[in-house]
Amino acid sequence: MAPWTLWRCCQRVVGWVPVLFITFVVVWSYYAYVVELCVFTIFGNEENGKTVVYLVAFHLFFVMFVWSYWMTIFTSPASPSKEFYLSNSEKERYEKEFSQERQQEILRRAARALPIYTTSASKTIRYCEKCQLIKPDRAHHCSACDSCILKMDHHCPWVNNCVGFSNYKFFLLFLLYSLLYCLFVAATVLEYFIKFWTNELTDTRAKFHVLFLFFVSAMFFISVLSLFSYHCWLVGKNRTTIESFRAPTFSYGPDGNGFSLGCSKNWRQVFGDEKKYWLLPIFSSLGDGCSFPTRLVGMDPEQASVTNRNEYARSGSNQPFPIKPLSESKNRLLDSESQWLENGAEEGIVKSGV
Repeated sequence: MAPWTLWRCCQRVVGWVPVLFITFVVVWSYYAYVVELCVFTIFGNEENGKTVVYLVAFHLFFVMFVWSYWMTIFTSPASPSKEFYLSNSEKERYEKEFSQERQQEILRRAARALPIYTTSASKTIRYCEKCQLIKPDRAHHCSACDSCILKMDHHCPWVNNCVGFSNYKFFLLFLLYSLLYCLFVAATVLEYFIKFWTNELTDTRAKFHVLFLFFVSAMFFISVLSLFSYHCWLVGKNRTTIESFRAPTFSYGPDGNGFSLGCSKNWRQVFGDEKKYWLLPIFSSLGDGCSFPTRLVGMDPEQASVTNRNEYARSGSNQPFPIKPLSESKNRLLDSESQWLENGAEEGIVKSGV
């Protein structure tokens, strides 16, 4: 086995360690709460009504938490469609050229019909040498996944997966239900935590589980709260974590608010238009992940006409994604090849819509 292949295998194995840790903590918390607290402690003191209420509420939060976590982990990150890959002839010409300007000219010609609107910081076409494709807006190459990810936010070790267009909503719900789960556990355990701490209850084996359960749930609540608050702010601004550190570059320069449509529309970009799906880990985000409306949408009627498209198709992983033909996103300003080449790399941006 080649050293690089062996290294990649080790990375994949080690990548599951944080997930296994979270799984262990969750399984233990289930046992500690249901068995040690509700059955042996509360039910043992003949508080039957309270036991039933606690168990029903606990399982509601537990199921939603596990469901969201599962979807975040096992939803495959969406990758650019075949339209963004260079053809064999374009790839051959690109690889033979040693001049960066000539390479950019090849990329500009290939990108004419693509719904791209951003460039690199140096105003060149964003091209991935490893995947050999022109990057869609907001897409980035993940070294851990070794592929380009649509609307990449970050690679999260706690889910051993890239968080991007296909599972960002699931990630947010995972954080939300983590908070609610930890808050509920800490709040309901507190009474018995105090009783065990002050020796009001008999010193049994449940004491360790109850005391430790309170500390763990409170600790996770505090740590997740800051992360969830940060991502809520990002959603309100319609930014990814990457874009919050490095603003995307448009034809007029870097703009961290370039994709912001207003707080309400920004939230709908992630959670969709149908409110009944907002709190469920079911894909409902708007768009196709390859093109996005910008805050200049009001100035471009053609872009606005495709902003609210939300048709669904099945991906290879049986995950529904809304799609839209790329031809609908083609910018009328770039119909002329001469105009594209005349503007060069500095104007090599194509307006797009979702």
